[in-house]
Amino acid sequence: MRKAMVFIILSILLALTGCNEFGKVDQGRVVAYDKDTHTVTMLRDKSPDAKKTDYTELPPVSYKLPEDPNEKGPEPKTGRLMKVDPDKKEALLFLPDSNTLATVIFNTVEEKNVDSKDPLVYDSAAKKSKPFPVMDPEKKTITTYLKKRKILLTLSVAEEYYAMGPEAWTSGDEVRIYYKEPGKALRFMNVSKTDIFKK
Repeated sequence: MRKAMVFIILSILLALTGCNEFGKVDQGRVVAYDKDTHTVTMLRDKSPDAKKTDYTELPPVSYKLPEDPNEKGPEPKTGRLMKVDPDKKEALLFLPDSNTLATVIFNTVEEKNVDSKDPLVYDSAAKKSKPFPVMDPEKKTITTYLKKRKILLTLSVAEEYYAMGPEAWTSGDEVRIYYKEPGKALRFMNVSKTDIFKK
């Protein structure tokens, strides 16, 4: 009788443990978003340092977002610009056709240290950041704003990379996903568009 009772208790504990199994958190930079299927595709952060992200892990991974609007943030902006290094004069682009990354060497046309609320990058009347990149078809230059480093950068690249258009030179939103089943998000947070200090 005692052994039977112990078995029943263990069975209940195991069942409860299974029901309350913790999920996992994934983080990445969005390279594609299908509005019809509510599926986001991203490159994972492979950096072991939480303060220094590295969204370059291949291949990309996809998640179907939750149906419940309370479990997901704003729809993500997509882009293929993964990184810009003004010091090395290198940009890292994601190439969707081959699922690879390309390191692009650029020439610096102009570089300015600019605060995120500066009129050059912020529209005070609309109370929002100005859109980047800015493509200049005559000068064949690309202007982008590196918000974390507060740098307004105008650069020029080889024609083949300029011809890829704004999508290639746009940084997709940084997002965080909570899941238990691979490919199916239980919660979706758009880090780039979430102000954690806003009440």
